[in-house]
Amino acid sequence: MAIKATIFKAALQIADMDRHYYADHALTLARHPSETDERMMVRLLAFALYARESLAFGKGLSSDDEPDLWQKDLTGAIERWIEVGLPDERAIRKASGRAAQAVIISYGRAANIWWNENRDKLQRLDNLTVLNLPVETTLALAALASRNMQLQCTLQEGHIMMTSDAGMIEIEPKVLHGSFR
Repeated sequence: MAIKATIFKAALQIADMDRHYYADHALTLARHPSETDERMMVRLLAFALYARESLAFGKGLSSDDEPDLWQKDLTGAIERWIEVGLPDERAIRKASGRAAQAVIISYGRAANIWWNENRDKLQRLDNLTVLNLPVETTLALAALASRNMQLQCTLQEGHIMMTSDAGMIEIEPKVLHGSFR
């Protein structure tokens, strides 16, 4: 019998000073059995960075045809395709062709190696943004994970502050390619 996804609930308050976006989101995240708390929380951070009413979680690890998050317009056209982790360069090119904007949020100890191996090919994609999160940051984010989370996220001038009952984390993504948002 297959192991089922673990369901997490997040009440996320977003105050994005740069985009003038202020909203509360009640999110349900399905954590795939092979997914870590670290990866799930990076997906949640990606939601906070690009939050819109039309932004939704994809099937993620369960499907090769869907991203971790995506934003579609009313016609169904993909406006933004967001992947977290270290995706295959061919998959990124395909996503870049399908969406108006593609975003990769890389993290982990192998992120620098991944970027060095893929940089030349990925820098040719004009509609691609690649961000990198420091290892200490993503491990601290993972420590905030719980089945029922109350999170506040404040974004201003490229700085992110994520707060919960478990603590506060300051996050400063490094832009490897493209623009921050």
